[in-house]
Amino acid sequence: MSFSDETGRALTIRALTAQTDGRVPGLAAGVARAGAREWSTGVGTIDLASPGDAPDADTQYAVASNSKTFTAVAVMALRDEGRLDLDDTVETHLSDSSHARVTIRQLLSHTSGMQREPVGDVFDTMVMPSREELLTGWPGAERVGRPHDRWHYSNLAFSVLGEIISRLDGCSWEDSIRRRILDPLEMTRTGTLPSGRRAKGYYVPPFADVPLEEPVFEARAMDPAGGLRSTLTDMARWGGFIAAPVDEILSPDTLEEMCQPQVMSDPIGWTSAWGLGLQLVRHEGRTRVGHTGGWPGSITGVFTERSSATTGLIFMNNSAPVAPGAAAIELATIAIEREPVVPEPWQPGTTVPEDLVPLLGHWYSEGTHFVLSVREGKLEARVAGQPKEQPPSIPEPDGTDRYRTVSGRESGELLRVQRDESGAVSHFNWATYRFTREPLAFGARL
Repeated sequence: MSFSDETGRALTIRALTAQTDGRVPGLAAGVARAGAREWSTGVGTIDLASPGDAPDADTQYAVASNSKTFTAVAVMALRDEGRLDLDDTVETHLSDSSHARVTIRQLLSHTSGMQREPVGDVFDTMVMPSREELLTGWPGAERVGRPHDRWHYSNLAFSVLGEIISRLDGCSWEDSIRRRILDPLEMTRTGTLPSGRRAKGYYVPPFADVPLEEPVFEARAMDPAGGLRSTLTDMARWGGFIAAPVDEILSPDTLEEMCQPQVMSDPIGWTSAWGLGLQLVRHEGRTRVGHTGGWPGSITGVFTERSSATTGLIFMNNSAPVAPGAAAIELATIAIEREPVVPEPWQPGTTVPEDLVPLLGHWYSEGTHFVLSVREGKLEARVAGQPKEQPPSIPEPDGTDRYRTVSGRESGELLRVQRDESGAVSHFNWATYRFTREPLAFGARL
């Protein structure tokens, strides 16, 4: 169901503000839910030679560094297939071009400390390296920071990840991405070469209003870092996948792993972090997952709130417009606030497992009040009064009177049920801490 006229008007005003503030010749903006566009608009023109030819949802733009999110998903799929480990060093897979102790995890999270771009001043010459030149230059690239010391963005890192994907899959990076991701998601207008209806790239000088045409050139070995071109429709599908991944492409648990913060990229405001190939942004109490992209003549932003499966998208054919991440996130925020997702109704359960009955109710540890309950036959543990949007801990059976926490607070830790001489449950230990029916001091039982 499409958004209301009032919501559409508010979104259109936000898109027009981005277009005018950014002096964008041709802007495309959209909001999607669960991968389907609910609203989109085009402002301006895709080619100054054809005034009034506004971009639409099928207009192709260079989405640039949004390509990194595809590279990251492919790397994680290879990990799940057992063909690499995130703590493998690069030379494990590229033995002919080593750089000591640089790991795949570091490359994914921009914590390797490696220099930003491939060797050779590529954005000065505007000639991108071939795969061979990338590999011959890799050993001589500088490690400009200590690993895991801080976030340092690196296109070089993702170019190298693309080469690892290519080696393991026995084909080009693009062929691997197409087989693994683009074809299953029916992203037919996404690829590294311009095709069909597309926006021409421009630069608008700061002290004049006459746009200058930007050059068109191939990213070559930098494709995994920034070579893809796509449309609103295709990238809306991608946002739907980020919200709810399908096992055919990547396990939902692995996508969740990718969304765990690895490093704070905004150490002052603490509003932006990096997961494994994904940027995580906190805005007005909500977390958005996605990426921005910048290429000569094309600036893009695609961000998804996973809980509501709402994706904001903005594509702009000016090299220096407004900040794309903020604009995309604000579009999604307007939609979320004006068109909230209808919650699923509560459904009654059918059974309460007999072994869980003695565990239900109120418990205390370290003076903190916890509540254990059953939902759909599974045990859930919450701090009493915790916000409802904060997920509970889920302990699952792991032997007699043993439960392994599979998500939420104390994930990975054991919950061990203790019984008295009669066999009744007396207390339990969770992550070694003692939980009792009455609040007790640490030493009260000694």
